[in-house]
Parts: sequence; structure tokens; C-alpha cells
Amino acid sequence: MMQTSEGAARPQRVAVLGSTGSIGVSTLDVIARHPERFEVFGLSAHRRIDDLAAQCLAVKPRVAAVPDQEARDALRRRLVGTPAARTEIVVGSAGLCQLAAAPEVDSVMAAIVGAAGLAPCLAAADAGKRLLLANKEALVVGGALFMASVRRGGAALVPIDSEHSAIFQCLPEDPSRWPAFIDHIVLTASGGPFRTIGLEAFDAITPAQAVAHPNWVMGRKISVDSATMMNKALEVIEAHWLFGLAPDDIRVVIHPQSIIHSMVVCRDASVLAQLGTPDMRVPIAYGLAFPHRIDSGAARLDFTKLASLSFEPPDPRRFPGLQLAYDVLAGPAGSSVVLNAANEVAVAAFLDGQVGFRQIHAINVETLARLGGRHTKIDSLEDLLGLDASARREAAAVAHRYRPC
Repeated sequence: MMQTSEGAARPQRVAVLGSTGSIGVSTLDVIARHPERFEVFGLSAHRRIDDLAAQCLAVKPRVAAVPDQEARDALRRRLVGTPAARTEIVVGSAGLCQLAAAPEVDSVMAAIVGAAGLAPCLAAADAGKRLLLANKEALVVGGALFMASVRRGGAALVPIDSEHSAIFQCLPEDPSRWPAFIDHIVLTASGGPFRTIGLEAFDAITPAQAVAHPNWVMGRKISVDSATMMNKALEVIEAHWLFGLAPDDIRVVIHPQSIIHSMVVCRDASVLAQLGTPDMRVPIAYGLAFPHRIDSGAARLDFTKLASLSFEPPDPRRFPGLQLAYDVLAGPAGSSVVLNAANEVAVAAFLDGQVGFRQIHAINVETLARLGGRHTKIDSLEDLLGLDASARREAAAVAHRYRPC
């Protein structure tokens, strides 16, 4: 609940960016369970306009953001003559930023996949919103620039990725206490669908196999990232910025059951862990209600039915992309921008059948090598987006030379 200027309680107004994706849908599910606490102010979608229209009919947001005029016209046709017809429809990146920074908005769920989510995240940070961060690129691409916006705007940054939320839940509420509290953190990884198959089978992996995650229901791109463990590499970079940790203090362990979502090893050698069923509604509910806890709708963990919890180190032959996180954190400014862009291009090429599974890593490595040492100081969003565009062109050129094995 929020307070009006007169001191009366009112629902927290939430903008859900990327509302038709898995995180967005789960966010709306949690919000619907607590109508007295939350109100949906705005929604956004990129391609799924029919789904966005259905969400608008269900929650009647004041604002909906779409990518272009064609999508605006399509959404307007679906809403005309309905109770949601009064929804204002805004367009493009400017519309997303307008929604994220709207004075009426208290909290922004940043769940847009890819670099497209960076500009509205910066807008929300500069506007001092409670920013529920499910967009990796805000930190992987934005890095120091994004964190400076958070400090300048006085935004409250709450991580939503299950691993970073787990770390956040184990730490004191006051971030000034974190350096004296943490020895190091341990990010857990499921190992994805190819944790145990023979390495000789990697050349034949198909997109359908790569998106079939054993524990989580996720989008296609992030499912492939889980299969390569690039998602964990990006999470290492995120954790560096979120928690102010040196790369050596961020460690990764494979935990196939996905019950322990991550751990904090304290200065006194105590280990604090956050456990639960693999359901993104748990970190979403915590982010929405922080520092309080509310019903998420997730199933309770039944310890009597847990056969075992196991752990193993990541195999660098199976998951070579993980090391790239540490390489780019030690590299020139902008290295993580290049890695993220290259990976997006490489994964898209794999999903389209243009390159093989192993070649995702090869494209990432070659793109980093081609652009290594060319980066200048990054002082603005335009600098970030310029480097991102250059990396995408370079990665596309590299990918064009590959063919599926």
C-alpha cells in the first residue's frame, strides 16, 4: 500500500513492461491476488497484441505501450466499444519511457527482454521509481551508467531474477551493511537440459531440445541461455553491479533440483540460502511487497518429498560461456555490452536454424575478439546503444560465415 498526500492508504500503482511474457503474466497473476494492495497503471507488449488486448480488457490500465503505429491501430480496434476503450496507447521507445516515468506510477516491473528494455529502465531509475528488475540488460549493458541513474533518481532497485532475489532476501535491508556482511555469494544453476548428455552429442542439439528446460517455464531465448549457461554468465555480471562485489566473490555451482535459488556466505562462515519451489511468482511477490511478504500463489515446498539436494561444479567443456562473464568484467569498458549483443544475435541465429548449438559460444568469442580494445568511455545511453549496434553487426557478420554442423 502507498500513502496519499493526505495520509490515506491507496493501492500501489504498477507499470508492467513486457506484460505478455512469462514474467509479466506471472506479475499480473500476483497482482490479481491482492487487488487491495496493487493497481495496474500500465502495460506494454511488443508482438503479442492479441494477448495485450486481453490483458487490457481484464485490468483496464490507464496506459498501454506498443512498438509502432500499426500495433497501436491493431490494439485500438480490439478495444473499441469495450470498457478498456479509454486506455491511452503510446508508441515506441518514447512511449515506454513515458509510461515508466509517469508521475502516477509507484513501481515498474521491468520485464522486457533484450536491450530494448534499457531506455525505460533508465527512465524509471531517473524518475525515482521502485524498479523491479527482471531485465538483465539494464545491468549487463547499462552497468555503471544505470547504477548512476539509480543513485541520481533515488530509485529503489529490487532484483526479480530468482538468483538475485534469493541473494537480496538473505541480506540486511540496509545496503550499507552488505560489505561487512558478505564473504562471497554463490549463484545456483540448474545445468539446463544438457547437463548430463555426452559432449559428442552437442553438435546435433536442436532448438526444440534447447528450449525444453527441465525445471522452469521460460521464453525461448532465455531457455537457450540456460542451456549454454550464458544466463549464469550474465547473472554474474548483474550481481557485480547489484551487490557491489568483486568478480572473485561471485561463484557459481550447479544445483539440478532448483530448490536453493542462491546463497550468501557470510564473514563468519555461516551460509544463508533462500529455498522454494521453482516459481517466479515468489520473487515477484517479494519485489512488489518488499520489505513485506504476501501470498504469491506458488506451491509450498514439501521437505518430506525431497529426495536429495545435490551440487556440482560447472564443467568448462560443457559450459564455456560462463568464463566470459569474468573475462568481460576484467576487460575494457563496454565489453559486457558486446557480449550481450553478440549472444542475442547468436541465439537468434541458432533458433532460426542458421547456426549450430556450439557455434553460439564461438560467435560470442569471435565478436569479443574483433571488438576488443576498441571501446571508449561510455557516458550516455547513445554511447551504449551505439556500441550495442556495432556489436550486433559484427556478430551477424560472424554468424553468416557459420553453417549448422
